[in-house]
Amino acid sequence: MILVTGATGNVGNELVHALVARQQPVRAVARNPEAAAFPATVDVASADLAAPRSIAGALAGARQVFLLGGFATTELLETVRNSGVEHVVLLTSRCVIGGNAENAITRMWLDGEAAVRDSGVPWTILRPSGFHSNALRWLPELQQGNVVRAPWPDVAIASIDPADIAAAAATVLTEPGHDYTAPALSGPQPLTPGQQVATLARVLDRPLRYEPLSDERARAEMVADMPAPIVDGLFRFFTDGEFDDSAVQDAVLGITGQAPRRFEDWARDHVAAFR
Repeated sequence: MILVTGATGNVGNELVHALVARQQPVRAVARNPEAAAFPATVDVASADLAAPRSIAGALAGARQVFLLGGFATTELLETVRNSGVEHVVLLTSRCVIGGNAENAITRMWLDGEAAVRDSGVPWTILRPSGFHSNALRWLPELQQGNVVRAPWPDVAIASIDPADIAAAAATVLTEPGHDYTAPALSGPQPLTPGQQVATLARVLDRPLRYEPLSDERARAEMVADMPAPIVDGLFRFFTDGEFDDSAVQDAVLGITGQAPRRFEDWARDHVAAFR
């Protein structure tokens, strides 16, 4: 049995379907699993990773676990190990590669990786770039008009389709040879926010326009929705240049045998979400 945490999320839901396509027994775990429609063969369980002991029941019979890095604490990994799990696949971020541990975002991922490494359970760590699906944060603006306002106009990110992360995770969960590796994953091309908006304009056939948002305005809007240390971490990444997420990696192709999909491919598959 493969247990997938965060099963209603962008990557987790794709992974559940990828494992079902491989005819693997899957248990989908989420705080609110009713928020997603899973194939009939999927065992569904409710647990809150913020309360590590709550997952003990869901772990019964599981031999492999897909885990979200932000929840990978020592206590949770003790529960995983004591349940007889034989392999953990952890999702973090490639910002940890040479990253500054004083950055709250980088620190969160580094702490998760350390907990997995120290657990005594064989592991694989997947370190992706930013997600194509982060463009969904523009939905409120797109529902109001054709202007997208976002910061960091000159910052290009080689973002990745969550389905490609899921494909890599499905491979390392079901095929040998990936224990104790930590591949960095990316999409095939770095794009700035303006280039992403231009791509959406073509796909949606709308006269969309990108307007840069000043750091001051962006920070004021972000602190209303997320903790200040996380906001500070983002500005350290993209205003101060602490993290360059533009490099293109070949790990998706190497692991899955399939090239990663472009942002435009993802957008065409998600037209309904934008409309």
